[in-house]
Amino acid sequence: MNKSVSPGGFNGKQMAIWLAALLAGALLGACNIAWLNNFFTFIATVYTRLFKFVAVPTISLAIMTTLASLGANKNSGKIFLHTITYTLLTTLAAAAVGVLLYKFIAPGNLPLELVQSGHSGVPAGLGEFSYYDHLLSVVPDNLLAPISSGNVLSLLLVASAIGITLAVLKDSENIQILTKGILGLQEVLFALIKALVWILPLGIVAFSAQLSAQMSAGVIVGSLGKYVAVVLGGNILQFFVILPLFLLARGINPVKVFKNMLPAVLMALFTKSSAATLPVTVASAENNMKAKPEVARFILPICCTINMNGCAAFVMVTSLFVMQNNGIALTWPLILLWMLIAVISAVGNAGVPMGCYFLTLSLMSGMGTAVGIFGIILPIYAVIDMIETAVNVWSDSCVCAMVDKTIRAGEAKQQPVR
Repeated sequence: MNKSVSPGGFNGKQMAIWLAALLAGALLGACNIAWLNNFFTFIATVYTRLFKFVAVPTISLAIMTTLASLGANKNSGKIFLHTITYTLLTTLAAAAVGVLLYKFIAPGNLPLELVQSGHSGVPAGLGEFSYYDHLLSVVPDNLLAPISSGNVLSLLLVASAIGITLAVLKDSENIQILTKGILGLQEVLFALIKALVWILPLGIVAFSAQLSAQMSAGVIVGSLGKYVAVVLGGNILQFFVILPLFLLARGINPVKVFKNMLPAVLMALFTKSSAATLPVTVASAENNMKAKPEVARFILPICCTINMNGCAAFVMVTSLFVMQNNGIALTWPLILLWMLIAVISAVGNAGVPMGCYFLTLSLMSGMGTAVGIFGIILPIYAVIDMIETAVNVWSDSCVCAMVDKTIRAGEAKQQPVR
């Protein structure tokens, strides 16, 4: 693709506008004025719906166009291989950090009566939804189902199949026309994303006000002490220590990457959805971080569905906590097995709000454990979900930066010496 139509770059002035919007929203939300809270809730909902609307075609078209160019772009295979490698390494690191922090802080068991009382807080019917059902739901039974339901994994599956088919049949004149049409739709899509990003400060005010109002009203309060410290502490370590170390190991300045990807990280924090944040993530990677379009548009849609660092940490820590409270001895062989399960589960999770919560609930109910703890976790999960999603998108950004650096380095070596 020779030309990309995408939102403009992120600079100091724009950062100041975003931070001002963040502060203004927090102050207005803290006033706890009913009609104002309702207005901001409406605005936040509109923005979330609009970004989800463009996220679905962004994922689909990006995967299709990249795979369709497999024959023409010799780097496609390398991009995919490096993406999977960095994704698995960062996700495994997140699970490992969760285990080490769990062992260090050592949360105790909750009172039995408290766990039993939590059963009423578990969303009805979700305890019976197994991980088998979750995997089965990925396979679509009609063409429109993944689009109408917003099933990110199904979209990835369908788009990959179409993209590979376009690559195989690339010599057909009709297929070439179809591929050009898809590329044209992608340019239109990025023009729409440009408009959404331009008016995003209003959305940031609404998101910030909504969160501030919830906190002042006591909706997001309380904790489970050491358990919450492990979950949030693991995510914070992953965000500020582990992922920057990955970048430094590749000779990349983590502060510079963070500054460039800040719009996407903030968007993830408020929307609690990697998929809804995807348009901003792609725009930030291409225009702020200056990643190659064929890298950003291929990697980020994949990463928003399989690169779930925050989810891996939550699945790992919560599973250990639930098993411990059910009298299961946490031996190292069992812990190592669940590290593998946490990584695989996080890769198979959907980048939607509360996706990790429902996924872990499914895993634990499938083991026959008492799931009352999930009813206790639910009131505070909104905060956990925010942090998790921000970590997920930050990890996506780091993977994109590392793969882009690797691809550029490979191309530089191939350049003839003059």
